[in-house]
Amino acid sequence: MSIPSSLNGCRALVTGAGQRLGQSIAIALGARAMHVAVHFRSSEHGAEQTVRAIEAAGGRAFAIGADLTRPGAPERLVDDAVQRLGGLDLLVASAANFERILFDDLDAAAWSRTMDLNLTAQVFVARQAVPQLRESRGSVVFVTCSSVEAPYRQHLPYVVSKAALHQLTRALALELAPLVRVNAVGPGTVLPPVGLSEKEVADLARRIPLGRIGTPDDVARAVAFLAESPFITGQQILVDGGRSLARAGVDD
Repeated sequence: MSIPSSLNGCRALVTGAGQRLGQSIAIALGARAMHVAVHFRSSEHGAEQTVRAIEAAGGRAFAIGADLTRPGAPERLVDDAVQRLGGLDLLVASAANFERILFDDLDAAAWSRTMDLNLTAQVFVARQAVPQLRESRGSVVFVTCSSVEAPYRQHLPYVVSKAALHQLTRALALELAPLVRVNAVGPGTVLPPVGLSEKEVADLARRIPLGRIGTPDDVARAVAFLAESPFITGQQILVDGGRSLARAGVDD
């Protein structure tokens, strides 16, 4: 017997929902009859596809474009979403970049590109959403990464930003209790890196204890679980097939 979703009719803002992982999370929430604000930066066509998929699944959705690294953009995004949703019950902060940078090539611009989006923007999107989440006794789910436990090589700014986002999850859970819960989901390899051959993907899967590459739906289910769990806060669920347990310091 299926369990009715407690998210039915609730209102969510999902950042980075125009493609890949964020798109799958938004669609999964829409399938639970949520009303979803679909944020995108440059993937407008993908965001429109997300909206259509949510509506086909029985939810309601609309797209909002914003570059969250611009001053004031996080605040304007939240305000626009809240106005159109009529409130807010869930913030899923998924927008991020995954830039490969060799340590010898690291400069201030490369560091800022990652930190501005992966960490700073997340802080201020959450800050702007908090008054509405307090009113609804809602929650935040940050999307971190399994690299928090097993750092990737050649992605230093990314790995550091996601580790900081994990600590932000814990700190905000204390700051915002008891009215707002704050949790995180840390994906492992749920989408093969672009450009890998079939053999390379198979080799990657063999490194994972569960023997397969994950899917965006694996992550989306974890996000929905945290959103529906009223006595969980300050926690991170790794969705990596056990890879972070098996080996640290591998390249993805």
